[in-house]
Formats: sequence, structure tokens, C-alpha cells
Amino acid sequence: MLTLAVLLLPIIGSGLLFALKGNISKYIAFIIAISELVLTAIIWCNFKADSGIQFEFGKELYFSPIKSTLHFGVDGLTVLMLLLTNVLTPIILYSSWNDERPSGFYALILLMQFGLVGIFSSLDGLMFYIFWEVTLIPIWFICGIFGTGENRLKINYKFFIYTFFGSLFMLVALIYVYLQAGSFDLNALYAVKIPAQAQTFIFWMFFLAFAIKLPIFPFHTWQADTYTMAPTQGSMLLSGIMLKMGVFGIIRYLLPLSPEAVGGTSGSIALILSIIGIVYASLIAIVQKDIKRLIAFSSMAHVGLIAAGIFASAIVSMHCGIDSTGIEGASIQMLAHGVNVVGLFYVADVLIKKFGTRDLSKMGGLASKAPFLAVLFMIISVGTMAVPLTNAFIGEFLLLKSIFTLSIWGAIIAGLTLILCAVYITKMYGMSMFGKGNQEFLEGQKDINLQTKLGLIVIAALIIVCGIYPQPLLSLSSETAQHIVSLLVK
Repeated sequence: MLTLAVLLLPIIGSGLLFALKGNISKYIAFIIAISELVLTAIIWCNFKADSGIQFEFGKELYFSPIKSTLHFGVDGLTVLMLLLTNVLTPIILYSSWNDERPSGFYALILLMQFGLVGIFSSLDGLMFYIFWEVTLIPIWFICGIFGTGENRLKINYKFFIYTFFGSLFMLVALIYVYLQAGSFDLNALYAVKIPAQAQTFIFWMFFLAFAIKLPIFPFHTWQADTYTMAPTQGSMLLSGIMLKMGVFGIIRYLLPLSPEAVGGTSGSIALILSIIGIVYASLIAIVQKDIKRLIAFSSMAHVGLIAAGIFASAIVSMHCGIDSTGIEGASIQMLAHGVNVVGLFYVADVLIKKFGTRDLSKMGGLASKAPFLAVLFMIISVGTMAVPLTNAFIGEFLLLKSIFTLSIWGAIIAGLTLILCAVYITKMYGMSMFGKGNQEFLEGQKDINLQTKLGLIVIAALIIVCGIYPQPLLSLSSETAQHIVSLLVK
């Protein structure tokens, strides 16, 4: 019942907020988000990493001619994703504390949380698809109504079309596997024997859906514009949590349902596209002057590394024996990347409000006036660069190790993300914190207020604590990663 409580609390809260008006809405939303985090913590504390699916809830849909069930539960990967979603949602709500937002804005964020929890806890293919589509509704309204820029509606429409058509490809794959298995239940889908030629078809249907969501090169053309025009909280939701839906889908559905395609040409093509995306996005990030676009391409580069590590691990497992390193690294890195990129967008929002522009070339010199911000921004920056003893280090190490096991040259090229990341992150930090800046403008500047300090301190603490002591998170990912790999070689 805990899983059901975690699932239903946000949608109940969302419905309540849609009916309310006034400043009290943000307080109610925040209380609900914190309650959701507490429930997730209870699940985590009572979860046994070596016991498979736990906290299950299942109810058959008797009225439906389709064999689908309201089947939810958690394994190690789900616990990590619930932690990601329910740790970041309160931070995202908190980041908007001083903004004038209607109650509908907070209701949409909770509706988004509901969809995300449904995706990560669903153990039924049809439910997975339904919740996948549910998440598109609130983020579309958040970006379309609360976004900025003259072209925001056009950009939002492009984002909708991309993701909607991507999900249709996934639906085709799910229907095919359902017809073979006779059920949408995840265990039934895993048990079905699919011909090799059909696996190639399934692989590409799933891959298109998940590659668009991540995004992986060359399916990325919606991302930078959408992140830029979205309100800060929309950018946080998209980059911090929503793109992890694609990674989760690859691990949960694509790999187990098309193992022979993964081990063949299709998997190799996906790996190559992921590595190309790492270098491409990093190089584009280096030349960006718009701080939000820089963070968007940085996110794409890091997600490319996650995808490359997953496919490398799967290919090695198919040909050389079980290797779950890449999937373990991806699981940890999803959490680390989510925290770091939300931190970057949080700082970007502060800088944009202070300088009145997204242009880095028009910023500078703020460190002398806002030393507290400079220190917290530095912690978030080194976390993004995966410096040892920060949260992203262990995940990137495992991902590169997995790629290295498959191909030394692939690992060298993918490893460029570390060097290039240092270039564009230090550029962003240096241009905003140091330099001459506008002295007349800087004269009246003060450090960030207590409310902003608290939000950024929480993010900085997560970066440091998870970097120094990652073992609890590693123990969550290990068993699930090994189980997924065992399905590849069954």
C-alpha cells in the first residue's frame, strides 16, 4: 500500500490545488511534496536490495478487454527514481517561492510528479505508456503558459509533436509484444520469446521513443529551445527528472525485450550515436553565451554518456559474459545528474534575475559582491564536472569503465566529456563570477537572500554527501542491474 500512497498523494494534491486560489497553494504543494519524500524514505529504509520487486500492489482491470493490470511495485532502480523525483520536486517548488505563480502552476507540478511516480513504479506495459503520456500534459502547459519569449508557443508545439510521436513508436512496440505475450504484465513481457528479426523492429520502435526523450543525437533539436523558453521550474523538471524517463525505459523495456538486437548492429549504432552526441553537445556548449542553452547542451552530453554506458554494458554482456557495470553507473548517474542540473538551473535563475539577461558576456564580477553564491555555485560546478568526492564521480567512472571494456577508442572519445565539461563549466563560472563586469551595476548588488541560500545549500549537501558516501545508492542499483543483464543472456 505504500507504493499506492506514493502514487496517489500527488494527484490528490493536484486536484485540490486546481480548486484553490491564493498564496496558500504553494504551501500546500510544498507540504504534499515533503510528505511524498517522507513516504519514499520509508520505502527506501524498508527495502531489501536482494529481494526483487517489493511493496507490490495489483488489481486487474476487469472491465477492459485488454489484459492489463494496475500493477505497481518497486525494485532498486525504482527506489532510485522515486528518490530522484521526490527529492527534486520539493526543491523545484521551493525555487519558485518568491515568484508570483497561480495555484494552477503548483497543481501542474504535482500532476507531473504523479505521472513520473507512475512511470517509475508501473509493472505493466500499458500503465507505463499511459503515465508516459500523462507527464506530457502538465509540462506542455507549464512551458506554454509560463514560458518566456515570442516564439514560446511555436517551440512548445515542436516539443509536443516530437515527444508525442516518439511515444507512438513505443506504443507500437508494446502492442506487438503484448500480442506475443497475451498480457501487458512486465513478467509476461519478459518471458515471451521474440524472433530475432522482430527484435530489431522492437528495438528501433523503443529506441526512437526513448532517444527523443533523452535526447540522443540526432533527435535533440527540440531540447535547447525548449529548455531556454521554459520557466526555470519547467527546465528543472525537463532536465532533472523527465529525461530520465528515457533512460529508465531503455533499461526496463528496450534491453530485456530486444537482447539480440542490442547485441547486434542495432545496439552498436545506438552506442555510436550516443558517443557522437557526447562530443557534439559538449562542443556546442563551449561556444554558447546563453547560460540556459549552455546548461541544456551540457545535459545532453551527460545523458549521452549514460546511454553509451548502458549500451556498452549490454553489448559486452551479450558477447563476453555478464557485465552490469554500465547499468549500475547509469542508475547512479541519473540521480547525480538530476541533482546537478537542477542546481545549475537554480543558479542560472538567480543570475538571470540579478543581471537581467541570459547572456554570459554581459555578466561578471559577482563573486566579490555575492561570495556565498560563488561558493555554492562552485560546489555545483565541480559536481557537474564529476570531480572525485562529488556525486557524479562514481557514476561516470562506472560508465567509462563499461565503455572501456568494450572499446578503448570508444572510451577515449566518450572520456572527452570530462575535459570538455571542465571547459564549458569553468567558462560559465568564470564569466558570471569573475571579470570586470558592469561596475555601476555591481555597486548595488548584494549576496543571495536566506531563502535562496537554503535551497542551494541542500543541493550542495547532496552533491558532497552522495560523493563521499555513495554505497547506499550503489547497493540499490547493483541487484537490479544484474537482473536486467541476466534477462539479456537468458
